[in-house]
Amino acid sequence: MAIEIERKFLVNSDDYKQLALPVYYKQGYLCNSPNTIVRIRIANNKGYITIKGKTCGISRTEFEYEIPTSEAHQLLSEMSLNKVVEKNRYKIKYAGNIWEIDEFLGENEGLIIAEIELKSENATFDKPSWIGKEVSTDSRYFNSNLSKNPFKNW
Repeated sequence: MAIEIERKFLVNSDDYKQLALPVYYKQGYLCNSPNTIVRIRIANNKGYITIKGKTCGISRTEFEYEIPTSEAHQLLSEMSLNKVVEKNRYKIKYAGNIWEIDEFLGENEGLIIAEIELKSENATFDKPSWIGKEVSTDSRYFNSNLSKNPFKNW
């Protein structure tokens, strides 16, 4: 079983843009319940299906599998429960960790979130200067919730 341990932060400057090139992501949700999330994602012309379990603190089970891109497109267009989330993602190595910075587009434009995956909930790590307030436990910032209640509506 795979466990995802992730912390999320708002981003307070665009200095991260000098450190990596973005990759365009498009994703939607086939199931979005408190206990299970099923996500379809397209990134780098590859399709993925991800199944996530209930979040406990900053941890949850996660399984991800590559699927044919044509099927991912079809699932997104025909079966997404809510709006499709679009974003540019920057992956940046900093002090031995990988930070993923999501610059949201469309109805979530203006929102920029940085995520870091950790080996344990109490792992220590260094924060880059562009990291702001932590929002790990604020469910409004979960991508699955941004598909239901976009940032522009807040």
